Amino acid sequence: MITVFLPLALAVIMFSLGLSLTPSDFRRVFVLPRGVAIGLANLLAISPLLAFGVAELYSLSPELAVGLVLLGAAPGGTTANLLTHLAKGDVALSVTMTAVSSVAAVITVPLYLGLSADHFGAGDVTEDLSIVGVVIRVFLITIVPLSAGMAVRARRPERVQQLEPRFRQVALGAFLLVVAGAVIAESDKITENFTSVAAAALTLNVLAMTVSYTVARVARLENRQSTAIALELGVHNSTLAITVAAAVSTELAIPAAVYSVFMYVTAGLFARLMHRRNSATAVPATPAPAGP
Repeated sequence: MITVFLPLALAVIMFSLGLSLTPSDFRRVFVLPRGVAIGLANLLAISPLLAFGVAELYSLSPELAVGLVLLGAAPGGTTANLLTHLAKGDVALSVTMTAVSSVAAVITVPLYLGLSADHFGAGDVTEDLSIVGVVIRVFLITIVPLSAGMAVRARRPERVQQLEPRFRQVALGAFLLVVAGAVIAESDKITENFTSVAAAALTLNVLAMTVSYTVARVARLENRQSTAIALELGVHNSTLAITVAAAVSTELAIPAAVYSVFMYVTAGLFARLMHRRNSATAVPATPAPAGP
């Protein structure tokens, strides 16, 4: 039941994301190359490596460690775009990072899943795992619905503008059901490991935002861009992590489910903190998509 519903829920979320994107969101990689490059380096390399380190720090079991790395390797979530908007950050940069990282997930998620399974000795869980199969699965549940959403927007932009708020609500509902399903399915193991997993998830969340913001500032990106990058690192597409994890072992989904409890609180506090700082330099930005 879970392995059927989770991919469908993620497809709805990715379709909703596609409705909010246009080709210009991808072309912006060439318009804002420095900001996008630094942001993606944080998201696609630093975040998973931090997850490796945090899993080692808290001595998580192999399954939970792999799940944490899988979460760290997941692309940014669209709620990061909304929080960036509220924080008066660079929304265009945030949307571009979400779009590009969602496409890159076809490669990065299976890659880090395999690497973490080898590193933490989770061979008994992933012994039947086919990396090619994971790549195909991620492609079908992310790129296909995302592309479909973009195609619908291109053909019926006015209609999409009317329906988009409703799709956002549906996507949010799907996200909540995914998290609830993952928690219910592994309630006993979550209870047993909650302290260590919660500490690891919270540490990864705060550390990822802090490190990514610092890296962006050291690279001399201005506050609004640094805010967007930090929030992208704080709010992952945990639905994708849960869906891929559940296809391997539901225990792997525990870190992403627990992380979902914290990420909106910490990211929301960070957005509020940055709102005043960015107000002096903020410029009118395009509305950001909402949703998980």
